[in-house]
Order: sequence, then structure tokens, then C-alpha cells
Amino acid sequence: MKILHVIPSIGPLRGGPSFAMRAIASGLARQGIETHVATTDDNGPGQRLDVDFGRPMTEDGAVYWYFPRQTSFYLCSLPFTSWLWRHAPDYSLIHIHALFSWCSNFAAFAARRKGVPYIVRPLGVLNRWGMEHRRPWLKRASFELLEKPVLRGATLIHYTAEQEREEAAECGVSDHPVIIPNPVDFADAADTAPRGALRSRYPGLAGKRIALFLSRIDRKKGIDLLLPAFQQILRDDPDVALVIAGSGDPRLIETLRDQARDLGIEQSVVWAGFLGGAEKNEAFADADVFVLPSYSENFGIAAIEAMAAGVAVILTDQVGIWREVEKSGAGLITAAAVEPLRQALARLLSDAALRTRLGCNGAALARAEFASAVVTKRLIATYSLVLGLN
Repeated sequence: MKILHVIPSIGPLRGGPSFAMRAIASGLARQGIETHVATTDDNGPGQRLDVDFGRPMTEDGAVYWYFPRQTSFYLCSLPFTSWLWRHAPDYSLIHIHALFSWCSNFAAFAARRKGVPYIVRPLGVLNRWGMEHRRPWLKRASFELLEKPVLRGATLIHYTAEQEREEAAECGVSDHPVIIPNPVDFADAADTAPRGALRSRYPGLAGKRIALFLSRIDRKKGIDLLLPAFQQILRDDPDVALVIAGSGDPRLIETLRDQARDLGIEQSVVWAGFLGGAEKNEAFADADVFVLPSYSENFGIAAIEAMAAGVAVILTDQVGIWREVEKSGAGLITAAAVEPLRQALARLLSDAALRTRLGCNGAALARAEFASAVVTKRLIATYSLVLGLN
């Protein structure tokens, strides 16, 4: 079994999908599956990874192939195209991650022409919010002309949560679904990170309970809802602080900072920027509550990481994993609106016993359902079924 994963970008500034791809690849490699990843040097708008092109690079047992992008829109890469056309037959199966990308569409075309089965993981782009708010006319035209044939030719469509599958069905995509969550590697989980490191970097956090948002900063993440909800919390309880950790469009970040200033809460909001590795774990270690107020989220890797660290979470009912979290008593679920968010924040920030109970339940759920070893076994079983190896 030799698997090729195709994804337009694994740049860390692209957020959760990049981290999920690395976790998938390393998990498969640890189980002895020959795993390759073909991608571009993209790392978000205007950013590129410093990598060698067209040469195999081994990372955590998996082999990565990087190619230069020629365009930021659609992430076209002619060197990727040439390489994949030659090498597609070298693989038992191609697992395509993302749609609305040249890399994804060409990978499906090459797989069909070369007789290689392929699986598509849409990465949540078939949800209501994305279809209605991300260049809706262009996206619908592209979907009818390009993405539908990609999906029709796939052996399986890989969703990471039931909600993602349901929203894809609303777009008319209902054939051959399989639901396998993203794997999350807890090897360096924040439950072993030292407490106090985040507070030491930001002295204004001393003595305060911390609500943490940690994700890519994007319009769909609902920070515009979180800020006014936090303003109302702060009126009644000055001993709380909001930490917003993540990178994104500088113009959007400035707009959100202006919103915080207009609300009069700028002194109680810390904009921590992108946090990775030890700094991310330190943020989880100091957080009292993790909140992901998204209008749309096909999975929610950061929420899983927070749960693994024992942090009580608040999610909207637009985050893909909300059903699993609610069923396990691992967090509070709200609508994507200011008042429900305020109520959930007020409840958790004022009730230490509830935070502890939800945190314990969340840690158990994260390890039982989303740990890398658990998810990797499901992926291998799915690949074996597709290839007739069972």
C-alpha cells in the first residue's frame, strides 16, 4: 500500500487543515504505510514556505514533495502538474484534500486517466456558509463545472464529522460518504505544559480568568460575535480577560481591533498572534475556557487540542464536532449569536466545578475518538477496503 496525499497547502498560516494533514501523514507512516504528500510552497496570502522544490523531503516518516505556486488564487502549480502526471501510477491510492483548487482538480483528473482510485476530503468547503459567503457566484459556477465531476469520480468522499456530511448533502453531494475525524497528536499536549508562561508574557493577565480563542483569524470564526459578548461579561466581572491567538488577513485583524476599541474593552483583550508548539500548549495550560464562536467550521482541531489539555470548551452549533462534544458532556454548545455566547461564557467563567467536569469529559473524549492512533487505524481500514485488501 503506497498512498499519495494531495493538498494545495500545508503552510501553518493556513490553519487546521495543514496540521491535520501532517498528523494524518505521520500517523500512517508510524503504522508502516508508505505515505507521500504532494503540495505547494503556499503559506497563506503573500507568504511562501522556504522549501526545496521537486525533491523528496522526509518528515516524521512521511515523504513530502513541494512545488512552487504560480498563483495565489486557486493555487496553480505547473511543476506539480507535470510531476503528478508522471508519478500518479506509482501509487495505490490518491487521497485528495480540498476542493476549488488546481491541485485537487488535476489530481482527480490524473487519477482517473491513470486508473488510480481516489478519495476526496472536501475540508468543509461544501458547507452553507462557504458556498454563500466565499465568492458565491464564482464558487457555484466552478462547483457545477469542475468540482462535481471530481466528486462523482471519487471512490469515497471523506467527511470529518456528521454535520459536514449533512451540509454537503444540501449541495447535492450524497454518494459514497465515509466519516473519519481528523487525527490530533497529543504527544506534546498542554496538560504537561507549565502553567503561568502565558501570564508572564502578558502581565495584564495576572489574577484574571482567561477565555481563549485560538484559531486562524477569519470572518467565519465569529470573533465579531465574541467581542461584544465579552464586553457584557466584563461589565459584571472585571477579573476576566480575553486572549485572541491566531494569524490572518491584517485588514480583518485591524477591523476587529477597532471593534474592541469601540466597545471599550481593548485593555482586557490580548492579541497574541500566531502561537505554535510550546507557546500554543502554554496558552491552553493557562486558559480557563476555550471558545470557538464560528459561523462555520467543518471540524475544529484547536477545540480538540483544548479538550485534550483539560480546558472546558464553548462551541457554536456550526462547529462540526459539536454533536460529539454535547453528547459526551465535554463542553457548552450555543447558537452563533452574541447573547447565547455571553450566557455560556458567564456560566463557565463563574463556575470552577463545571469547568473541571467539562474539562475531564473533554480530555476523555479527545483521546477516545480523536487521538492519532485511533483515527489512523480507521484510515488504514478504509484504504484496505477501497483496495480490496480486507
